[in-house]
Amino acid sequence: MLQQYGILFGLIIGVIGFALSLFALTRAVGKSRQEPGKDVPATAGQLSRDPVWVRYHARYYGYALLFLAFDMEMAYMYPWAVVYKEVGIVALLDMGVFLLILFLGLLYGWSQGALRRQ
Repeated sequence: MLQQYGILFGLIIGVIGFALSLFALTRAVGKSRQEPGKDVPATAGQLSRDPVWVRYHARYYGYALLFLAFDMEMAYMYPWAVVYKEVGIVALLDMGVFLLILFLGLLYGWSQGALRRQ
């Protein structure tokens, strides 16, 4: 049992060591030049007229919530597809309830106008 933790600890140390060695290599090989244009916020090569720290309009939060709902659907569908063969009809009913809840979220977003073009 402790051997597995030793392997995991060794992998963690190896990954951290690899990342630090890549960082040290880039610092040693690459030269850093100070240019005045590097610190200026620009969009597509042009200076920005608006301040950099702007707030997004509240209508985008609806899009973000709908994206999150469908993203979670896909994240849970893959493991469910693997387990479905073993569990059977119970897994099918569980996924039906899950999809119904997400569908209700979609209907709510639709009723609030989140799917309308702005």
